[in-house]
Amino acid sequence: MTKPQKDNLFVLIRSLTKSEKRQFKLYIGRLGVNEDSKFLLLFKVLEKLKIYDERAILKEGFVKKQQLSNLKAHLYKQILISLRLNPSHQNLRIQLREQLDFATILYHKGLYKQSLKILDKAKSLAITHQEKNIGYEIVELEKVIESQYITRSLSSRADALTLQAETLSRQNLIASKLSNLSLQLYGLFLKTGYVKNDLEYQNVKEYFNKRMPNFEISELGFREKLWLYKSYLWYSFLVQDFKSCYKYSRKWVDLFHDNEDMIRLNPVFFLRGYQYLLEALFFIKNHKKFKNTLHKLEAMIQKPWFPHDENIDGLIFLYVYSNKFNLHFIQGDFKKGLPLVDEVVRGLKLHSNQIDEHHVMVFYYKIASLYFGMEDYDNAIKYLSKIITNKSLQMREDLLCFSRILNLVAHFEAGEDFDFDRLIKNTYKYLIKMEDVYAVQQEMVNFLRGLGDIYPHQLKAAFKALHAKLVVYENHPYERRAFLYLDIISWLESKIENKSTADIIKEKFSKSNNFI
Repeated sequence: MTKPQKDNLFVLIRSLTKSEKRQFKLYIGRLGVNEDSKFLLLFKVLEKLKIYDERAILKEGFVKKQQLSNLKAHLYKQILISLRLNPSHQNLRIQLREQLDFATILYHKGLYKQSLKILDKAKSLAITHQEKNIGYEIVELEKVIESQYITRSLSSRADALTLQAETLSRQNLIASKLSNLSLQLYGLFLKTGYVKNDLEYQNVKEYFNKRMPNFEISELGFREKLWLYKSYLWYSFLVQDFKSCYKYSRKWVDLFHDNEDMIRLNPVFFLRGYQYLLEALFFIKNHKKFKNTLHKLEAMIQKPWFPHDENIDGLIFLYVYSNKFNLHFIQGDFKKGLPLVDEVVRGLKLHSNQIDEHHVMVFYYKIASLYFGMEDYDNAIKYLSKIITNKSLQMREDLLCFSRILNLVAHFEAGEDFDFDRLIKNTYKYLIKMEDVYAVQQEMVNFLRGLGDIYPHQLKAAFKALHAKLVVYENHPYERRAFLYLDIISWLESKIENKSTADIIKEKFSKSNNFI
């Protein structure tokens, strides 16, 4: 039996709304299919199941095991056709593809004039909305038709089409190279996180410069600029130049606000631009702009014209709640963020098909950090364990490492010293294996390892000594990344001053915002 909700057809049917199910049944009715059609019977069975169960399907007796695979494939195709016809899915790209299909049919029937008329309108729409890939396909078909449909204007028409094809091809090539570079940098970031030393910095810099295509900024349209800003953004993230991250994420968001129609057409890119802008503001500690930007994002997604579907709603949940956590971390009001935990757990279930495991674990890390800030160490350990015990996890190495460091500190704070030495040893082995041992991590592990030899009255002096060692790394080009995930400095200051970590962070927040 297939694992629950892993069968593609079953997952697709489970994702259908009531209106989409009604649309499918109306579509099937238009085909003249009777109620006893096998693929319609299969749809009705799968619609009622809570989990995918092949035995339950075969038990109905309308299909044999050998036929089931083909029947599922046929039903899957029919559902997709129905969804394509649904008005809620009729976006510009689908409409352009449809017009290109109509023009192709007319061309093959020899109705060249009618085909060219459709293509001309579709091309104008495609170029206006920066859909240059399909624009290029349209021009190529126009060239084929013009070569067969002889007109008096063929000479000037041929020149115009040739020039148009060359321009679109050039722009598509630049966009392709920039999108490839952006994707490769993003993949590198997900795998290794930030650069760790001068050698890695030089390698990334060389990699970036070698693959950046030559272009004139004046020849770039919306789409090419978008990929350009994304490429610079990921490069800036990798090398921890967070001011540049802010610069290019700001350009990314402003590009959409300057071309508001593109928000409707590319809502996913628009949302991601805001996510990276908020992340950059969080890293450069511009708290006021962070809060204002988050409010702007929440206001934008509430506008009646803003598009919504399962994918977009999943991203909205991911980005809004991730930054709501960050806002509480900035302000140090951890307890006020507690209601977010239940909301996020419910949201992760609701959007389970849209949110990948990496982002689920990032949420767990944020929840653990929230509990740590509240001094609820047992719950912090509970969520960190979900990350540490996940053997199949594909997650950024730096987040995995800091999950283990935070887990050690949480065990220390919780007074759970049973088997503490083994926990330290396993953590250190993991860091060595990941080749991710840096000064901040090394000092933390050494400190925790030596706690057994320190008397209670010596603890404050030990905390002060560690604080003095770590504070010099706060602005280090490579070591400072440790403080992006784990505010060790504030934790140490709380121990030295006999205050809660939350109070220390609140004081820093107030000073940075000129409230005192």
